[in-house]
Amino acid sequence: MSEFPAITRVVTGHDDDGWSMVAQVGPLPTVVELEAIPGTVFHEVWATTGAPVVVGNGDDPTLGPLVLPPPARGTRFRFVDIPPDTEEFLAHGAAKMGAAFSEIGDEAASTVTEESPHPLMHRTQSIDYGVVIAGEMTLVLDKGAVLLKPGSVVIQRGTNHAWANRSGQMCRMLFVLIDGVYEPEIAEALSGR
Repeated sequence: MSEFPAITRVVTGHDDDGWSMVAQVGPLPTVVELEAIPGTVFHEVWATTGAPVVVGNGDDPTLGPLVLPPPARGTRFRFVDIPPDTEEFLAHGAAKMGAAFSEIGDEAASTVTEESPHPLMHRTQSIDYGVVIAGEMTLVLDKGAVLLKPGSVVIQRGTNHAWANRSGQMCRMLFVLIDGVYEPEIAEALSGR
């Protein structure tokens, strides 16, 4: 499925006496390759709901369907393997974006239009921390783009963006998504677009 190593997850917990222990060790239970964008693989690590987060020995929050945004007042922690953009994808990818974002549970996140600088343009109302682990990625915004290399960190503040892999090699990124609410001025500006 991916040319990168499988991710091993270690989950801790507490025994009945309150002693710390290893609750789980092993592969991630939810690893999904998108049908609409072959080679794009989501590795779901963990998620939280509510704030403050309830710390306990609850069920695995990654089980179930793949969902792009974080839960309400929660977080989502994942790796994503992203294949290189192809000429075919750049020319015809916009037509597949409804299907691609439906696969990740948020069709409304796609913002692609004929004028978009990349077919994967999208927006979520969240703060996202993105870290390039391996390979290279270009962050594409409405106005400008930035090349990211291993160790680059992006603080994505609910902006319209795309991840363009122009390197010719696979890229693995780590993402932590935190549910958010737009400032009133930004919400108003976005509603007029």
